Formats: sequence, structure tokens, C-alpha cells
Amino acid sequence: MEDNAGRKPIVDSLLMSQFKDHFSTASDDYRAYRPQYPAELFDYLAALAPSREHAWDCGCGNGQASVALAERFKRVTASDASGAQIAQAEARDNISYRISPAEEIAAADESLDLVTVAQAIHWFDHPRFFAEVTRVLKPRGVLAAWGYQLLNTDTPLDEFIVQFHGEVVGPYWPAGRELLDEGYTRVDFPFPREQAPTFYMRRQWSFGHLLGYLNTWSAVKAYEKARGRNPVTEHEATLRQYWGNAETRDVYWPLILYVGRKA
Repeated sequence: MEDNAGRKPIVDSLLMSQFKDHFSTASDDYRAYRPQYPAELFDYLAALAPSREHAWDCGCGNGQASVALAERFKRVTASDASGAQIAQAEARDNISYRISPAEEIAAADESLDLVTVAQAIHWFDHPRFFAEVTRVLKPRGVLAAWGYQLLNTDTPLDEFIVQFHGEVVGPYWPAGRELLDEGYTRVDFPFPREQAPTFYMRRQWSFGHLLGYLNTWSAVKAYEKARGRNPVTEHEATLRQYWGNAETRDVYWPLILYVGRKA
């Protein structure tokens, strides 16, 4: 994939051999079925940043957060260790995509206004990543990391999703996922936490979209690889029973959000 300036994404080879890619096999579906982050979140972060010159999106995946940042910052750099995910990212004139591990932020000391991590910080080497963040953020620069857990419909479907997540595919979640499941409470963030509003992702989905979303789970892919059958397909009838006859349903996720400011 090339960016809008006609350049290939920059590849940082250092540490790439250590990267465990849980998402490349689902990169197309990830873009199609994952929910979108609310615009209000990015408005809030842009208002906190010391300026709107340069934001860096670490673990950018297919660039969902990167594109939103590009609407609010003069320049955005977006990096991910998965080339397949980067290949799905939307090109913008003011976004530079890099294929590199999050722990290597190729930016000058005290040059960034904002560093973001969307649904990815549980995969990072935290001491090394936070050392890099501290190095590259400007004084009063902002680190924001967020994630989301299980979907909510306020129907009995929610209880079955919990069971599917924890019991059916639970043994197949890669190490690190438990940090997200615990709400990032065991992540030793580098800066004091700012008081932040609660943000929600809200969507209206069909039953087919629900199935597509579940198939993006890394644990589903690992289950399928280990057992030779798809657990979503195996439990589709039960999912349909809990979904009911509704053509669409309102689905929502509260975001787990950490925001910290460098001194």
C-alpha cells in the first residue's frame, strides 16, 4: 500500500521478528465489521493537546483512529506491526503510515502533541513503550489509550456473548487480552490520570454483522486453527435464538479510557 504522496509505508525491521500477529488473517473483516470510535472522543483529545501539529497513532491497525485524528491534526503518523492491517488503511494526504512495532516511535524528542493507542495497548511491552512515549511527547503532551470489551444489547444475548467469550473461545485468547478484560487496571501508565468523560460506541447491527464481528476475534481464529471448525458457525443457531426476530438491534460499548498528560 502507498500513501497519498506515493510512498510505500516505512518498515522498521527492528523487533519485527518478536511480533505476534493476531489479526492479519482477519484484516479485511476487521475493517468491515469492527465498530467506529465516536467523533466526540477525538474532539476531546484534540482540545487537550498542547497544539494540533502532530499526533502519533500507535498500533493503528487499519487506521480507523488515524483518519479521525487527521481531521483534527495537521500531521498524523500511524504505525502498526501488521503489514496486512496497514494495507487496509485509508490513505490521507496528512497521514504517514509505518510498519513498525509500537515500542519504536521514530520521532524526535519532545516533538509530538498526542500519542494514541486504540484497542491495542494490551499487546505492547509497556515499560519500553511508555519510555518512548515520555521521550517523544512535548511538555504537556497527552497520551490516550482506550479499548472496549464485550458488546451490549440489553437483551439475553449479552449473557450468551459473555459465555461464548469466556468459555467457548476463552482458552484461545492470546496472552495480554486479560489486561483488556480487566479494564486496564493492571497497566502501570506513566502519567497521572486525567478526569475524562465516558464515551460510547453505538451502532445498529443486523444479525449478519454480529456474526462478522465475532469472526474478527483473534480467539475465534485460534480456535478454528486448532480445531478445524469455526466456533461462530457452531453456535450460530444459539446466537440467532438470542438475537430473535429483530431485523436490526442497537449495540453499544462503553470505552475504557486512560488519558494522561506529561508534565
